Amino acid sequence: MMALVALAGCAKPEAAPAALQIADASPAAKLTACAGKDGWSDAAPPAHVFANVYDVGSCGITVLLIASDAGHILIDGATSEAAPGILANIRALGLDPVDVRILINSHEHLDHAGGLAALKAATGARMIARAEAKPGLETGLAGAGDPQAGVNEPFPGVVVDQIVTDGETIRLGPIALTAHATPGHTPGSTSWTWQSCDGDTCRAMAYVDSLTAISADEYRFTDHPDYVAAFRDTLDRIDGFDCEILITPHPGASNLRERMAGKAPLVDPTGCRTYAQAARVRLDARLAKEKNQ
Repeated sequence: MMALVALAGCAKPEAAPAALQIADASPAAKLTACAGKDGWSDAAPPAHVFANVYDVGSCGITVLLIASDAGHILIDGATSEAAPGILANIRALGLDPVDVRILINSHEHLDHAGGLAALKAATGARMIARAEAKPGLETGLAGAGDPQAGVNEPFPGVVVDQIVTDGETIRLGPIALTAHATPGHTPGSTSWTWQSCDGDTCRAMAYVDSLTAISADEYRFTDHPDYVAAFRDTLDRIDGFDCEILITPHPGASNLRERMAGKAPLVDPTGCRTYAQAARVRLDARLAKEKNQ
């Protein structure tokens, strides 16, 4: 039976359990398949990240499967067009999509949330999200407080079954993921941290949401000082994450595919800090540009 509780700490996580008999998923094959392609819906094979963590997403969008013999958690859903490929990738790993028990999300835009409704229907999983993300997820429309409101096309809304709060831990068997409110890219932006182990080697994993200050043409961050302050707080928090393996919703934002394929170090304890610092430079540049307009 699935257990969902908000508790600190966790038992030692499992690697990919032998009983699951997970098929080989070569990161190099995904890198090759996506050479010259980064579309949100471009089909790509599954790829092993570390221990019990797999990327089952498209060429342009990360979708993470965290596997256990008690069921699996899926982070993000890419687009509605990509959903059949995500389900096929789960099956290609030798797993059954109906064993995905929980769906969670980074933020409420179509490139990461558009496939969630189809994935929920196919798996029967519970959708868990922060309250700030719920309206956008359920309507498929960016809310008025979203800098990108009116920019993206609507996506199929997904019913949110449970609200998670900042700092709350979601458990499924040996898996324990902690939610972090990281508003900035959207009001509902959420990052996730956990530990995965391969034998005696355990790593601090961080799925950190997009940090770009992108907006509709008429939106000015300088007109929303409270939102900018929250954005800056987000960057400070991410800077301090326990973060050995950084994973981002857009793989190119963290050189993820190359790192998974061994062309750059997968493990980098400074990854989250570097990611946050680069975002801080971009935010400052955006604010300076608005000031000078």
